[in-house]
Amino acid sequence: MEKLPEKKDGDVIHGEWNVRYAYSMGKVAGKFFEGLRRKKILATRCTKSGISYLPPRAYCERSFEPCDEWVEAGRDGVIEAATIVTAAFENLPRPPYAIAYVRLQGVSTAMINYVHGLDLGDVDSAMARLKPGTPVSVEFVETPVGRVTDFHYVLRSAS
Repeated sequence: MEKLPEKKDGDVIHGEWNVRYAYSMGKVAGKFFEGLRRKKILATRCTKSGISYLPPRAYCERSFEPCDEWVEAGRDGVIEAATIVTAAFENLPRPPYAIAYVRLQGVSTAMINYVHGLDLGDVDSAMARLKPGTPVSVEFVETPVGRVTDFHYVLRSAS
């Protein structure tokens, strides 16, 4: 049996993996993205558990039953968690940019998306404005095409 060479500290294999794919959306995601084209954020709801899911799911994670209703999420919500990205990642916006998990009105779960309109010049100050419970609203792009980037969140003043 041939002996393998010893690995030395600092040995690194560099490579790149680019994968192109065509992914079938299916009925649930298809209806969600069609809703975005109409400037509506649609969630699924399980009538057995009462949980409404955004992003929508085909099956309830609590009852294991099919989600059997569609509900339209409200345009206002609250931040559950947020961060400001300061490192560059391929195919993402130039940093810094803010992202937040937001629970919209009428929905039980939170969905991540970008937060626009926030001065990110002072990251610590901006993070203080993104604390959990902060009220936000949904804004759609002028001409949605059926992608999650058709909308984003903006901070709103507390009422």
